[in-house]
Amino acid sequence: MTTHQFTRRTMLRGLGVSMALPWFESLRVWGDEPAKGAAAITSNAGSQAPVRLAALFAGNGFHSKEWWAKGTGRDMQLGKVLEPLAAFREKMLFVRGLYNAEALKGNIHSSQTGNLLSGAPLASGGDIRSGTSFDQLLAQHHGNSTKVPSLVLACEKSNPSVHKNYSMLYSSHISWSSPTTPTPLELYPALAFDRLFKDEASRADKSVLDAILGDATDLRRRISTADQRKLDEYLDSVRDVEQRIDRAGQRGQLQGWRPTLEKPNIPRPANGLPQDIAEHMRLMCDILVLGFQTDATRICTLKLNNDHSSLRFPNLGVDYMIHHLLSHSDTADWLKVNQFFLTQLAYIATKLDAIQEGDRTALDNSMILFCSSMLTGNHDASNLPVLVLGGGGGRIKTGQCLDYAGKPNRQMCRLYLSLMDKAGLRPKAFGDATQPLDEV
Repeated sequence: MTTHQFTRRTMLRGLGVSMALPWFESLRVWGDEPAKGAAAITSNAGSQAPVRLAALFAGNGFHSKEWWAKGTGRDMQLGKVLEPLAAFREKMLFVRGLYNAEALKGNIHSSQTGNLLSGAPLASGGDIRSGTSFDQLLAQHHGNSTKVPSLVLACEKSNPSVHKNYSMLYSSHISWSSPTTPTPLELYPALAFDRLFKDEASRADKSVLDAILGDATDLRRRISTADQRKLDEYLDSVRDVEQRIDRAGQRGQLQGWRPTLEKPNIPRPANGLPQDIAEHMRLMCDILVLGFQTDATRICTLKLNNDHSSLRFPNLGVDYMIHHLLSHSDTADWLKVNQFFLTQLAYIATKLDAIQEGDRTALDNSMILFCSSMLTGNHDASNLPVLVLGGGGGRIKTGQCLDYAGKPNRQMCRLYLSLMDKAGLRPKAFGDATQPLDEV
């Protein structure tokens, strides 16, 4: 007979609902007994917060004169596109000069995007074949550790058409579960939220917090005062997202699409898409953070828009042109849209950095890759825009700018080998790379 204990991997449970706990210092992992002497240095590895990966994508590149960074640490200077990240210069890795050789073959949006996270050759002629992306390799490797092996989110619908001999599915998907299977996108915030926290789709109208309230009350009596505050903050954030999703779903369809009627002629679903693109993106960012905070998932891909995107931005006062057309000129409005996308990244980083996990924050224990499939809207994929926020559990050398332009062996897949290594997966090769980037 043993005495029941909660552990850091305990799931709060209710009828048809389960919700993973955030990381608590006062709860001990099963088998994680105190060690003495030199063994104490390594014995608590099981108590360390996990390393998470988020891959964020913004299509069509950025302002050609304002995507840059130079210097190190707090003295790092940033181009105007990156100004929203000024507070995270010491936790940033800016990388210039990487590319995917296979992406240079088609020289159009879809042929440069479908292999962004794999470096694999793409099938043309409307066929679908790419390569398993590195986020999904990590999901396959670590997926049994979490409720959701991988969460793949999007803020713009997939495009199934064909453009210049390449399927536009390539422009719509950066995450691939296999060479012939783009990982399904979750466009609806409510369904993404349900996937993290609900066990039965039929009970989707039931509040997660209401369902697990009894279990949470029992847990609260067993943890320290500091962890009680952390639990209260966490439950408040879950409730906030629940309420905002409910409000957003009542207002209409995704911004960029307009119905032909002033009012729908059929009953509208209780849970729809936010009408405002800013709210849609912000909800998806919140869900990503919740997924990491609760350890419901450790791998999340967030596609803020498609390459060749048709999103509009009335929230920014920029509603005269779609995203794709804006990208072909370095206007003040294009810069405004770029900064809006980087603001989403800064929002995620701010929330993760406010979550304390032992001696580090959740941002310190994460790797947030931000990228596009071209540097600017002129389709040049020979120098990809890349940055990483977060320390990967103390394993990433942040606060630096790396420049591989003009150097040999500058495959983007070398960066992916480095990131996989920080997360505990060490394949001998990936895509067209056989060695990680030592400087990372």
